[in-house]
Amino acid sequence: MASVDAVAVGQSGLLIGADRVRHGRLHQAGRRLRRRPGALAGAVVILFFVAVALLAPVIAPADPNEISRDRRAAPSADHLFGTDDLGRDVLSRVIYGARVSLRVGLVSIGIALTVGSLLGVVAGYTGGRLDSVVMRVMDVMLAFPGILLAIAIVAILGPSLFNVMIAVGIEAIPVYTRTARASTLTVKELEYVIGARALGCAHARIIFRHVLPNIVAPLIVLATIGVAGSILTAAGLSYLGLGAQPPTAEWGAMLSTARNFLRDSWWMATFPGLAIMLVVLALNLFGDGLRDILDPRLRD
Repeated sequence: MASVDAVAVGQSGLLIGADRVRHGRLHQAGRRLRRRPGALAGAVVILFFVAVALLAPVIAPADPNEISRDRRAAPSADHLFGTDDLGRDVLSRVIYGARVSLRVGLVSIGIALTVGSLLGVVAGYTGGRLDSVVMRVMDVMLAFPGILLAIAIVAILGPSLFNVMIAVGIEAIPVYTRTARASTLTVKELEYVIGARALGCAHARIIFRHVLPNIVAPLIVLATIGVAGSILTAAGLSYLGLGAQPPTAEWGAMLSTARNFLRDSWWMATFPGLAIMLVVLALNLFGDGLRDILDPRLRD
């Protein structure tokens, strides 16, 4: 009985110790983030746009697709950001556009991160012919400019917001595959992975329990910056008419409409353009700070 109690006490002590370690790491990460004003400012801007996207139905002053007679009205007390060529409130469309742009960025990078990481880990861990085939396919994809590859995919699938998510996700897969493979080549030679193989652990168990958790840091940093790139690519596709279709409120589509009225209706392009710039800049600043925090070579 005493031995059972001792084991229980030991296990509870280990759990408490693990909780303290995790809390300590989170505290250190928060402290490093506070030391980087650029990353902190980026995080604040990102949280602001996320809140705007989530609260769009509450804070938007009007229905984003409501047409009125006040066409191309300049910014005023009634319409803070003015109206577009159909009399729709630009502020409401920018607010709802945050929902669309952030969703496209997160979903597309989620696709790229999941598929690319698995391909890279399996290729790097397995090696041999499979590694060669996977990397040659990635090299072929990287030979095409990203925007052109995305345009080709959307042209095949058809113009829609869903197809833009797929196209941008596929276009970004090679970057995550190469990063995951490079990290896996290093991790698989470490002692605990070699020991797991020597003990006869299944390859899938080794990959998911010993390799993936130890290569996730660079992938998270890459994904954070990648969301910014995917938002830009999606906006470019919508600008070309291949992404969000009318009357969906999306920043790139709003810019596409505004290009015909730049001389006398500057607000139609200015506000969605500023939204894109702020989100992309914030994601890049936060991604750079996250890299400094997670990379042990750059820690204070």
